[in-house]
Amino acid sequence: MKLMTQEVIKGLPKLYSQENVEDPIVRVKFFTPDAGWTWYVTEGEQKEYDHGMDWLFFGKCVSPMCPDGEWGYTTLGQLQEVRGGLGLPVERDMYFDPKPASQCK
Repeated sequence: MKLMTQEVIKGLPKLYSQENVEDPIVRVKFFTPDAGWTWYVTEGEQKEYDHGMDWLFFGKCVSPMCPDGEWGYTTLGQLQEVRGGLGLPVERDMYFDPKPASQCK
């Protein structure tokens, strides 16, 4: 599954564009189908790293160990390396509609 599409890219606000918004809009949902981890992405942009170009995302990660979620950064490269308990890769929820972070649980 392709995690980043042109539609996702067009709808993703730049980093820090929602930092003063009390309840930022989640634009993309990534998840592990076999481990209960979910990343609710509110912002992102491409950055250059030593290893080349990558997407840097900001959002909330919810997991079995942190059910209330934790805000922070991750990269597309990191998400592509994650495997769940059965070895399945991270997927993008193709049916996710943008909504305020408070509505994502």
